[in-house]
Amino acid sequence: MMNVIAWLLRIVVFVILAVFASKNLQPIELHYYFDKSVELPLSVALLIFFALGTLIALIFVRCRCFSHK
Repeated sequence: MMNVIAWLLRIVVFVILAVFASKNLQPIELHYYFDKSVELPLSVALLIFFALGTLIALIFVRCRCFSHK
């Protein structure tokens, strides 16, 4: 029963994210150093920065766990 609930929750989250992405397709321009820039849809930029933030948080949590041992 828990497996069915987990899959339903995954489907709901996927649908919400898909609708969010489809509503935020306007292009944005990200500027870097040395006059470099890239143009991406807003939803792609948000996804990239969310993934980077999650990765950085996981790295810090792993480092803290290993330093306490």
